[in-house]
Amino acid sequence: MKTVSLYRPRVLENALSDLDHYMESFFGDNFINPTDRVFSRVPSVDVRETEKGYVLDADLPGFDEKDIEIRLDGNNLIISSRKAEEKNDEGNAEAEGNYLIRERRYTSFSRSFRLPENANPEAISASFRNGILSLEIGKRAEAQQRVIQISKN
Repeated sequence: MKTVSLYRPRVLENALSDLDHYMESFFGDNFINPTDRVFSRVPSVDVRETEKGYVLDADLPGFDEKDIEIRLDGNNLIISSRKAEEKNDEGNAEAEGNYLIRERRYTSFSRSFRLPENANPEAISASFRNGILSLEIGKRAEAQQRVIQISKN
């Protein structure tokens, strides 16, 4: 395996596939579109390969660094968050009045990615800026390309 790929256990994959088919049959073909994140609480992620490693960028608008957890479990890189609704001293929500429309939710998510064999788990760094989480995952030294010079005899 040469690239970072989305890790989805087979059991979950089958269940989600069945759910997708059910929802599409009920709401129509355009209800679940992988490029449309309107109904999804899972952040969008871009992964690209560079000469020295991989770069993973995740859109996390509205989150703070303290809300995000990144961990490595074997060969799986897991990005997760749990953002709680802000409450006052009496345990009630901070906002005053009754909601007429409420589309913003405080929720949790978890995304798992299986690292490629040539990734170096010791060379992972993270940064967070303007709602975008960036992870740089280095390749093992032996996996990086190198130029071999021909010696002159």
